[in-house]
Amino acid sequence: MPANGKKRSLIVIQLIGANDPLNTVIPYSNGLYYDYRPNVNIPAKDVLPINDDFGFSPQLGPIKDLWDRGNVALVNGIGYTTPVRSHFRSMDIWHTCEPDKIATEGWLGRAIRDMDPQGDNVLTGINFGRGLPRALGCKGVPVASVGNLDTYGLFPDVEDEQQKHYALEAFARMYGMSNDNDPIMDSLRQTGRNALKGADILRTAPGKYSSSVEYAQNPISQNMKSIAQVMFADLGTRVFYTSHGSFDTHGGELVTHGKLWEDLGGAIADCYADLEEHDMQDDTMMLIWTEFGRRIRDNGSGTDHGAGGTAMLIGGSVKGGMYGEYPSLEEAQQLDGDLRANNDFRSTYSTILERWLGLDAPSIVNGQFEALDLIRS
Repeated sequence: MPANGKKRSLIVIQLIGANDPLNTVIPYSNGLYYDYRPNVNIPAKDVLPINDDFGFSPQLGPIKDLWDRGNVALVNGIGYTTPVRSHFRSMDIWHTCEPDKIATEGWLGRAIRDMDPQGDNVLTGINFGRGLPRALGCKGVPVASVGNLDTYGLFPDVEDEQQKHYALEAFARMYGMSNDNDPIMDSLRQTGRNALKGADILRTAPGKYSSSVEYAQNPISQNMKSIAQVMFADLGTRVFYTSHGSFDTHGGELVTHGKLWEDLGGAIADCYADLEEHDMQDDTMMLIWTEFGRRIRDNGSGTDHGAGGTAMLIGGSVKGGMYGEYPSLEEAQQLDGDLRANNDFRSTYSTILERWLGLDAPSIVNGQFEALDLIRS
């Protein structure tokens, strides 16, 4: 816990579909980039330079502003040693920290369990979006999944208040305590009770929220606004999760990729401004990741599945800069036409777990991995 007594929070943004690292952090001084990508490249004159060799895509202006303030860490060449090009398998590996076998527990689910071993707070972890990412899945760990915070709750489509009252009463009785000693039913009942309790608490968050920041009316911006609303309501939530995409840009990449980052950059900048307005920027970290990179060569209008991606960490306590070696574009250094991952993603996870959340990383990421020195003391 930091010296100011505040508990640190983590916001995780998953870029679904595999973001293209070469068109995000662009090696604009390297002629090979333009040789390999005659059609799907960002002209050097349009790049937002961060040094003499690399720069951001022009749609990442809000990220560049945070970079200039020293609040963005870029983790280069992130991935794992034996990459696969299946979205589902690669995401599964990132979610569970198990590259060699199928696992059942997510890394953030395990982290939440360590933060709240008794499960006293059903809102320690929240996903903003549909479904539950495997990263948050862990037996006995309650996690809320919120599609729309303004309408979140049980039976939101029942407009008649009396009917809703009867329905909620029936739900509560259905998931009440029982003496039948059936472990499966006990688990289902506990899930139901957690849902009921979480809905009651989350319903209070929007009413407690006050901010001068105006978020855009797109899904990622509204999810980031919901994250801010819950965080500022002080409900004990430590892990916030959301996703954005699809970044699976096999065709029409320049337009699609640009629009995705335009929306995301604006959402991150607005959320960061909100954090600053509420003096929480130093106690909140954002992790932005994607399941793998794209091929080095373009396919004429897009890029296909590759390896060696880029992750970002953003926050007031982040030591800004580039971490890890940017993978070489030289043909002899490529991995079957892909960027070669040289930075195990579990090192980044370990950094967050140990140096940010104060947890035991090896038991969560399934091994010992060197942490990165990217958090201010």
